[in-house]
Amino acid sequence: MIPVNSVLQVGHFPELMQAEINRRFTPIYHPDPQAPAPAGRFDAILLRSNTKLPEALVKQIPSIRMVATCGVGYDNLPLAYLKEHGIKATNTPGVLNDAVCELAIGMMLGLLRRIPESEAFLKSGAWSKTPFKLATTLAGKTVGIVGMGRIGQDLAKRLEPFKVEIAYSGPSPKQVPYTYYRDIKDLARNSDVLFLACPATPETNKMVNAEVLEALGPAAFLINIARGSVVNEEALLYALQHKKIAGAALDVFENEPNPNPAFLRLDNVLLTPHIGSATTETRIAMTNLAVDNLEAFFAQQPLLSEVSN
Repeated sequence: MIPVNSVLQVGHFPELMQAEINRRFTPIYHPDPQAPAPAGRFDAILLRSNTKLPEALVKQIPSIRMVATCGVGYDNLPLAYLKEHGIKATNTPGVLNDAVCELAIGMMLGLLRRIPESEAFLKSGAWSKTPFKLATTLAGKTVGIVGMGRIGQDLAKRLEPFKVEIAYSGPSPKQVPYTYYRDIKDLARNSDVLFLACPATPETNKMVNAEVLEALGPAAFLINIARGSVVNEEALLYALQHKKIAGAALDVFENEPNPNPAFLRLDNVLLTPHIGSATTETRIAMTNLAVDNLEAFFAQQPLLSEVSN
């Protein structure tokens, strides 16, 4: 059980998720993370991974001993401060893999086969005047995955039936039957489709730069389901505008929910509004795992998905 008035909810949750939270316990709601902390003693904070938790807010609540973020990403947390002060942190990995991988596959096929563009072509009446342009076949291609973690491995398994070769990069090789490249540029150079599925960390910040895009080449595609910070967006825009790569599918951006408007003017992109985990089933599962972690904390039991770094 979660004690009454012990959890501070920072920021907004969608109605579906809030209803699930309220079904299980009643948090104290703090809508603006930049506002001063409300009065009271709070032992834990609950928030979504798209809400930035200011270090200044945590400092105002010295009783905080645990932070539960609802989402697989935890770049929204002041991890160094939390670790220094012995404050536990949890996220919600695993439960969103299916939804994210489904979207990733859909974005890939939509991009290579020009599905959104072909629908607009048909609806405009242009088909009666001229055939639609040719697209790209996936079979026989090499698909690279940057980040062979939980999502990367699940994505690779879904790609296997498409008759593709699979390669990956990351800090170290994993026990998987795919070709490993330590350097992302080498992976890009040998890939026809490059997925980004790595976490947002200082090491991955703007990792996909002009050199990586040049290595990817004019016939290859980039798909980002990770975080917008992983890509140097100015370099990506230049590569797309000057056909240095064939196209990109982006579910995440540096400035959400207001991405660079230059992306909206391109005809070689497929854009979605950070909807990787946006299914009813997934959002309920994420919410429940976040609350399960809170319950484990208050019961002084091992946390189900503690952030280790």
